[in-house]
Amino acid sequence: MKPTSPVGASGRVAAALAVLTAGLLAFHRAVPNSVGRLGSLLETFLPWLGLVVVVLLGVGLVRRSALALLALLLPVAAWTHLFGGLLLPGPGASAYDLVVVQHNVSDENTDPAGTAHALADAGPDLIALEELVPTALPVYERTLSPAYPYHAVRGTVGLWSRYPLTEARLLDIRPRGITTDWSRGLRAVVRAPYGEIAVYVAHLPSVRVGAGGLASQWRDESAGLLGEAVAAERRDPVILLGDLNGTVDDRGLRPLTSRMNVAERGFALSFPAAFPLARIDQVMARSATVAHIRTLPATGSDHLPVAAGVTLD
Repeated sequence: MKPTSPVGASGRVAAALAVLTAGLLAFHRAVPNSVGRLGSLLETFLPWLGLVVVVLLGVGLVRRSALALLALLLPVAAWTHLFGGLLLPGPGASAYDLVVVQHNVSDENTDPAGTAHALADAGPDLIALEELVPTALPVYERTLSPAYPYHAVRGTVGLWSRYPLTEARLLDIRPRGITTDWSRGLRAVVRAPYGEIAVYVAHLPSVRVGAGGLASQWRDESAGLLGEAVAAERRDPVILLGDLNGTVDDRGLRPLTSRMNVAERGFALSFPAAFPLARIDQVMARSATVAHIRTLPATGSDHLPVAAGVTLD
């Protein structure tokens, strides 16, 4: 019997892994969430499967395996279909009706004034902030007021605007299991030059990754409540800004992504700031298009700010 060539064996392994990677990319919704929310965990880091393709490409080239290189066409096609559009450049700044900034400023931020200046320097029309604490709130109000004279704060979330705000109110998105004082939702109407816009600011519960998988029950429940509020909103357009503690591919945010448009261009990985792995700070819209999203330079927070250009339908 002729022994199996190590080159041929490694090529077949690489080809099999390429097919598996393509399957995970193309059919990630089929991965069940019943055990450890593995589906959501995969979807949180789904774009990083592109690194597997790079590694397998190296293996295929080193081993000179035509089978492995041919099989790589499958995950390359799947990744390009899912994420290739995000790599394309966005339109020029003049193409946007509004520029918005979303930032979890961190309740441990030691430089709220510097953070506020950095956000204002981006020149947005709207700024949404989360993790506002009583000691830092006056600093944000004082620093942002010259350019953003209108603002509303409910609990630990706030919205600053160049244009008048009306109908500001608390939005109840607290999961049933949280019994402490917990106010992380805000809804207001912005009287922009293009008409009135309903704006939501939200900070969904955190998720944790452990031995049992992804703990996201409270996040998912809060996303459902927020999705119901958006569905009931009679005003259009609607813009949602927030730290949603999930990526737009994560099925836990389906109550929102099924109802709203997400960014068409830009990855804008925002967390953690030191080495961003995922964009959990989101800008979504209804009857409007989030044309491009990008990160801004780091502040005193463990999140990076994100800025997005929005065009109204």
